[in-house]
Amino acid sequence: MRRHFVTAIVVAHDGGRWLGETLQAVLGQSRRPDRLVGADNGSRDGSADVLVKALGSGNVLKLPRSTGFGEAVAEVLGKLPGSGQDEWIWLLHDDCAPDHRALEMLLHEAQHSPKAAGLGPKLRDWLDRRRLLEVGVTVDRTGRRDTGLEPRELDQGQHDGTREALSVSTAGMLIRREVWDEVGGLDPFFPLFRDDLDLCWRVRNAGHRVLVVTTAIAWHAEAATRRRRPITVSGDHPRRLDRRNAIFVVMANLPFRALLGALIRNVFGSFFRTLLYVVGKQPANALDEMVALGSILIHPIRLLKARRARRHGRKKGYIRIKRLLTPRGAAYRRLVDMVQSFLAGEGPVGSEGRHHYAAGDEDAEVMPSDTGAVRRFLGRPGVLLVAALTLVTLVAERSLLGGDRLGGGALVPVTGDAADLWRFYTEGFHDIGLGSTDWAPPYVAVVAALSTLAFGKTWLAVSVLLLGSVPLGGTSAYLATRRIIPEVPARVWLAATYALLPVATGAIAAGRLGTAVVFVLLPVYAALATNLLSGERRRARRAGWGLGLLLAVGTAFVPLVYPLFAVLGVLAAVAYGGVRRDVVTSMAIALTVPVALLFPWLAGLVLDPGRLLLEAGLHDAALSDQGLAPESLLAFSPGGPGLPPFWVTGGLVAAALAALLMRAQRMIVAIGWGVAVYGVLVAILASRVTVEGARAWPGVPLAFAATGLLVLVGLTAHRLAESRAAGGPRRLGATLVVAVAFSTPVLAAGYWVAQGVPGPLQGSAADVMPAMAALKSQHGERTLVIRGSGFTVLHGRTPLIGEAELPVASKTRALVATAAEGLAGGRGGKDAATLARNGVAMVALAPPVAPELVKALDSEPSLERVNLSDAGGLWRLLEPVAHVPAQPESALHRPWLWTQAALVLLVAVLAAPGRREPTAERVEAPAPAALVSV
Repeated sequence: MRRHFVTAIVVAHDGGRWLGETLQAVLGQSRRPDRLVGADNGSRDGSADVLVKALGSGNVLKLPRSTGFGEAVAEVLGKLPGSGQDEWIWLLHDDCAPDHRALEMLLHEAQHSPKAAGLGPKLRDWLDRRRLLEVGVTVDRTGRRDTGLEPRELDQGQHDGTREALSVSTAGMLIRREVWDEVGGLDPFFPLFRDDLDLCWRVRNAGHRVLVVTTAIAWHAEAATRRRRPITVSGDHPRRLDRRNAIFVVMANLPFRALLGALIRNVFGSFFRTLLYVVGKQPANALDEMVALGSILIHPIRLLKARRARRHGRKKGYIRIKRLLTPRGAAYRRLVDMVQSFLAGEGPVGSEGRHHYAAGDEDAEVMPSDTGAVRRFLGRPGVLLVAALTLVTLVAERSLLGGDRLGGGALVPVTGDAADLWRFYTEGFHDIGLGSTDWAPPYVAVVAALSTLAFGKTWLAVSVLLLGSVPLGGTSAYLATRRIIPEVPARVWLAATYALLPVATGAIAAGRLGTAVVFVLLPVYAALATNLLSGERRRARRAGWGLGLLLAVGTAFVPLVYPLFAVLGVLAAVAYGGVRRDVVTSMAIALTVPVALLFPWLAGLVLDPGRLLLEAGLHDAALSDQGLAPESLLAFSPGGPGLPPFWVTGGLVAAALAALLMRAQRMIVAIGWGVAVYGVLVAILASRVTVEGARAWPGVPLAFAATGLLVLVGLTAHRLAESRAAGGPRRLGATLVVAVAFSTPVLAAGYWVAQGVPGPLQGSAADVMPAMAALKSQHGERTLVIRGSGFTVLHGRTPLIGEAELPVASKTRALVATAAEGLAGGRGGKDAATLARNGVAMVALAPPVAPELVKALDSEPSLERVNLSDAGGLWRLLEPVAHVPAQPESALHRPWLWTQAALVLLVAVLAAPGRREPTAERVEAPAPAALVSV
């Protein structure tokens, strides 16, 4: 067996706190290096003295402070004569202490793998000696680093075994001297970070192998990466330098076709990560991301020179290297990981990676196996709950699925796309119906934004919000209470019961989109309010902004949400303000944001207070009961179509009453019942008020009341477990309460599945605008549609969501109403002329067709029948039709829209999860390092 000649090079730079142990480890090797030399890059902490003491002044090279690691190694090798043997170079950082058999194991593997030119040890953490740092490294095509390790993963031999790797760290890398000279060594362009990746990539392009040898172990402090010492080789922030080098290495070493794909991925990926950083309140990270990419793109000549220097073997070597790159599917997992980390308030994942996957063997691309993870995910109680609620919803809504137009009840037939909704929301004059210059309902912007996310399909966004409100509400309740109610069974019961409340099924049957949206948001309100009242200052402030933004959304759909919550918010601020003054500020933010975002529209509601009790959609007397029975209110049943019997929710009320018997947690019981009583009282008042000829629907106040009782029962559920464990009558009573409580979601689901959705919501709603009228009004003519005793004026098409709710000038509407009544009653006179002056060219009769109405319209000499059938009738006005000019929009309309968009963006950024950037270890002038005894 031939003997290898090993030259060990230790490079130091202000690493005194680790250098002593590193040199002791190198000098204590079972197979000692044949030459041991050191290089000091201008250290100011006595590292140079430590090197001289241990190695002798003739074996230490002192270099300027700005020298990089690769330059230091090159300087040392330039002054060392060749050994004339099979020489290997062992590269060591000053903060990397190898195990006493590390070099022996590396050389043993080199002896048995003649094609191996680069070998690296398994790296563990310097402080936590069992924690894994690296077992080989790979990257994806954007330069994102994959270690294949879980966070803080301990070494239990699970990654043992010598294998191919795309790269190994220069901290402990053993590389053949002739290969080093062949590929040109470490590129001085990388003074720090990713120099090892670039070197190993070029080694592999030259036809050699790179191995990670897990029997060789080294402990690494990663001082530069973790900012445990000052970095003087570059003025850039370490994060920016690392990202720039990562992009450069990939783009310099990939073949041309792969380079184009990597360029596109980097541009779009950097933009997306920058957006996440900005929203996550990490502007420094966002700046580093963009500057890193920009520094590559604005210096194309430098990149071209680097590619030219690496052209030999690049295309051929890529065939082997691409198997070692991160599998393409892992990029989507990385995206999910980034978003999850962002939502969890941990900040987006940086370039160092996190839950990333290692590359497989060179001979076969090994995709990461997700079988166990998927099985664990599908077995989670929350996932099973959502799946069950989705199944129940699909079966119950069987009559609504597969239709071509969702509509009926409070929901106008859904037409148009996202662009139509945005146009309606932003225009100053709405040329619909009789024309209006009023502000469009703000919920239209929310639906338009969701429709945009749904690829412009408004029907899809509305279907998910309305038809999916039961599983969405269950998901919202389950996730929102995870910090409030730790017991999983209690949360599952709470979420299932909440999702199947009569308010939800009644809202679906009646087409109440506003109630459905607020129903999904209510648990989130509860969670944010809890964070606002109990969280630390920064978290409470974010909760205040988030609560304000979501309150604005809920108020846009159901205006009653704001006063309903404001009363409790003021009471909570008064109660907690004396203990925590920042609660008052956070609550003030939460209550001010909706007013600021919805100001012009809310001002109109103040002038017409009755509209506070309305919600998004049409207001029809047939959709609400004229007099709710007391038992319905106490069972949280708001009246109207699609509701179960009152006894279905009896289990919830019984469980809440049982909580009154508990001696402990009296404050929780009092607050829960207080919220419930408050919600029921508001519901009673709302249900007794008549607005525009119909009683208001008390669904949202009752959902609010039910939420109070559900949280109350969930928080006291552990007392039932204690009672069951006690045995005797207490066990029997607790078992009975649990059975009664679980009867509510079971009975509600069973009844809903059996009865289905009785309507008036339909999956194939008829078009309100007659097809013949639409064909004959292509030049802006209007059509008067008479339905029973009411009428609607349409402008060439079925109205979009929100258009039917625009207020119309009272004088104009009164004139048209009088003319319509005259035509329907056969009065004659100037009624047809009045309609013509207001742009009406057609009169349509909606089904069911009443014979007396047909006779009255036929008797009018100014009307000419176009067609008549059981599906409706159409008459044309013979009077000359006037063209109604567009009214000028308000001068403040456009500026306010831009202001509103800016405010929404600002509030969203302030409400978004963020994290405090981890502070680097404070670097002071270190004391002289401890000298090594040789």
